[in-house]
Amino acid sequence: MDKKRCFLIGHHDAPESIYPALQREIERHITELDVTEFIVGRYGNFDRMAARALVTAKQIHPEIFLWLLLPYHPAEQKVKAPEGFDGSLYPEGLERVPRRIAIVRANRSVVDHVHFLIAYIRHPGSNTQKLFEYANKKKLQSSLL
Repeated sequence: MDKKRCFLIGHHDAPESIYPALQREIERHITELDVTEFIVGRYGNFDRMAARALVTAKQIHPEIFLWLLLPYHPAEQKVKAPEGFDGSLYPEGLERVPRRIAIVRANRSVVDHVHFLIAYIRHPGSNTQKLFEYANKKKLQSSLL
């Protein structure tokens, strides 16, 4: 069976009030959609909440994997995956991307390699919104919080 992967993305100023919905959606992806791998960044409140919810979910579902998305080459900026993560992921081909667009390109690259997307959009017209639309065009199963 192929591993099913889910990417979580949302705005840096996501309110704590969405945390219960985020937990429920992660649990649904694990139990109903058979997702075994999750990828999350580390740049803002949404990413912090997603990581916290996934580390908690791993206590109940130890079979899942949690990967930290690195938008900058690990040789350039050493990053140790936080406790509870299984490691980090640096998308192939990003080493030639200018730093100012590295996060946007890393996010898009991940969407090209996952089956599901969980997103929180607070600001219309943002890169998160554009990525959600891109995922829908690719026919990814996307959940919006």
